[in-house]
Amino acid sequence: MPFIKNKKNIVAKHTISVVNDTITILAPEMNQDLLQLSYNLGGINDAAKQFWAELNQYHTFAFSGEMSAGKTTFIHHLCEYLEVEDTVSSPTFSLINEYHFTHNGKPCAIYHMDWYRLKSTEEAISAGIEDCITQAVKNGAYCFIEWPEKAPGLITRPYVWLDITTTSPSERSMSARLFGK
Repeated sequence: MPFIKNKKNIVAKHTISVVNDTITILAPEMNQDLLQLSYNLGGINDAAKQFWAELNQYHTFAFSGEMSAGKTTFIHHLCEYLEVEDTVSSPTFSLINEYHFTHNGKPCAIYHMDWYRLKSTEEAISAGIEDCITQAVKNGAYCFIEWPEKAPGLITRPYVWLDITTTSPSERSMSARLFGK
């Protein structure tokens, strides 16, 4: 059973760190770390559940990390947790995949984007990515963006920037930072 603590023994909203079955929760601030999450690949489903419990009020997530850090894998497990109705796959070649699920009793969409192959912001705009993000924000959909470094100016604020780091062949750490309104 995980143990929850912070310096004042008060559970604060948005920030959670899971290390060796110990969950540490810290108070959040705008443009500061929201979440520190360490997980092994065997516990990725629990990590996805904790991630969603803490961050589902945000709608745009920028997943950054080296090749094979586990961006697509984490998104796949997150979509599995959300009981997405569609087949979840990497949008490396399609650039954008659309998934559907129910959140708080309402139908919702996720736009899963992979910007790895993009050469420039102009190419992203030509590919319809800017329009997709604009419509997603307008309609309350979620955006999960892999390789956001390729066109960071297209990401609408507020958004959560996530850095995924490989700490061993089977372990990852994730930090989340909110970029404000």
